Amino acid sequence: MISTLPVRGWRLAGLMVLAGAFSALSLPPVCALFVLPLGLLVLYRASEDAASWKQAALCGFLFGMGFHTAGLYWLTNAILTRIHQFWWVIPFAAPGVALIIAPLMAVPAVLCRLVPAGWRRILMFAGSWTVVDMARVLIFSGFPWNPLGSDLELPGSIGNALIQPASILGVDGLTLALVLASLALFRGRVAVLSVLVCSVLWLGGGYWRLATVAPLPISNPRAVLVQGNVSENEIINRQQSVENFRRYLRLTAQGTQKARLMGDDRPVVVIWPESGFPGLLDEDELARQVIAHAAGGASAMIGSDREENGHWYNSLELVDQDGKITSIYDKSRLVPFGEYQPWIIPFNVLPGVLTPGPGLKTWDLPDIGRVGPMVCYEIIFSGSVVARHDRPDWLVTISNDAWFGNSAGPRQHLATGRLRAVEEGLPVVFANNTGISAIYDAVGRETVRLGWGRADVIVSDIPSPLSPTIFSRYGRAIPLSLSILCVLLSFWPTVRRKRERVVMRQKG
Repeated sequence: MISTLPVRGWRLAGLMVLAGAFSALSLPPVCALFVLPLGLLVLYRASEDAASWKQAALCGFLFGMGFHTAGLYWLTNAILTRIHQFWWVIPFAAPGVALIIAPLMAVPAVLCRLVPAGWRRILMFAGSWTVVDMARVLIFSGFPWNPLGSDLELPGSIGNALIQPASILGVDGLTLALVLASLALFRGRVAVLSVLVCSVLWLGGGYWRLATVAPLPISNPRAVLVQGNVSENEIINRQQSVENFRRYLRLTAQGTQKARLMGDDRPVVVIWPESGFPGLLDEDELARQVIAHAAGGASAMIGSDREENGHWYNSLELVDQDGKITSIYDKSRLVPFGEYQPWIIPFNVLPGVLTPGPGLKTWDLPDIGRVGPMVCYEIIFSGSVVARHDRPDWLVTISNDAWFGNSAGPRQHLATGRLRAVEEGLPVVFANNTGISAIYDAVGRETVRLGWGRADVIVSDIPSPLSPTIFSRYGRAIPLSLSILCVLLSFWPTVRRKRERVVMRQKG
C-alpha cells in the first residue's frame, strides 16, 4: 500500500465525509457493493497516516458522519409531516442522529494503530469495527440500523445466497466478513485471489443451503395483508378517519373472500399495519364487531394505540370472530426521539410519549398457530426478535413507514426482516400501512410483495419454519466472539519477529 494520502487539513476532512457518504451507497436499496472497499480503504489509510490518535479519531468520526447522514437522509421526511412544529429540526434530523453514532467509527480508526501494519492491523480494524457496531444496541433503546452486513442483501437469488451464512453468523458476522474482505483486496495478488476463492465458496454454500434445507412439517395460516396507504398527515389530523377505516374494511372483505376461494381448509388471519385503526380499538366494541364481520370469521391482527392507567402503548391486538380482543402485544422497544424523549435533551420536543411493553412474547392460538408479534422498530434487532425459550413458528411485524416517504427508509426497514428470517429460520410477515408489505420464507426468499404507495390487499400462505438455526441458538455471542478473536489475533507476534527474538537471544 502507498503510505500517505494526497490531501491534508480541511481537504482531508472533506474527503473523509465524502468517503463515508460514498460508502453508504453500498446499503439497501442501492446495494452498490463495489463502493464499500474503496470507502473503507480511504478511512483505513487515513487512520494509518494520522499524525496522532486524535487525528485518527477525527477521521473515523467524519467518515461516520458522512456514512450515517447519507444512509439516514430519509429521517428528514419524518420532520416534514409536522413541519409547522419542528421546522427548526429539519437541518439536524439525519446529521443529528449521525452525530450520536458516528463517534463509534473513531474506535477502529484509533485501535488499528496499536498494532503493526499488515494483516494484524486489518484484523484489529475489522474486529473492533464489528464490536462497536454491535454496541449500537446500547445507545438509548438501541439503533442498529444499516449494519454493513446488510450490504449483501442484493435483489434476487444472488442476494438470497449471499445472506445464508447469517443463519450461523448473524448480520454482525456478515459485517465482520465484509470489512475483512474489503481491506484484504488491497493486500496484493495472493490476498485478492484468497478473497475471490472465499467469495465463491461463500456464494456456493449459500446456493447449496437454499437447495437442500427442508422446512418442518408445520402448516402456518394464510395471511391477508391489508395495506390502506393512509398518509401520515391523515393519521395525525384524523379528519378522514371514518373513510380510512372504511377503506381498511373494504380491503379486508376483498382479501378474506379471495382467501376462501383459494380452497382447502387452511386458517386465515387478517393483518392490519401499525396505526391501522384510527382510535382505541380496545375501547370500541362496535368497531371490533365491524372488523370481525369484514374478516368473515377469520382472526384479525390490528395495529392500534392503547391507553391503560394513564399510560399509552403502541399495540398489536388480536380480534377473534366474535369481535373480542383475545391477545395484546405492546411494543417493548420504543424509537428514541420519536416515541420517547432521551434524557440528553433537557427540554420537551415531543407532543407525547409512549410506555414500553413488558417484552417479546409468543402467541399460541388455535387459528393462527405460534406467532411472534412485533411492532415496527423491533424487527431491526438481530438476535432479539424471538421470546426466549418460546420459539414461534412465524414472525409478524406491523409498521407505519408513511413517516419516511417513498425513500430508502422503508426499503431498509424491509431488508431487516429478510435477514431476521435467515437468522432465525422463521418466515417473516411484514405489514406496512403505505408499503412495502411482504412475506419472506424461512431462508429470506420473498414470496409476495405489495409495493409502496398502493391501497390494496395481498393474500398468501405463510411458509413453514425451519429447525432452529445455529444463530437462533447462540445469537450474537457468535459474531461477538469472532470479532474479539480477530482483535486478539492482531496482537499475535509474527513468525519473523519470533525468529528475530530467538536470534537476539542466541547472540546474547
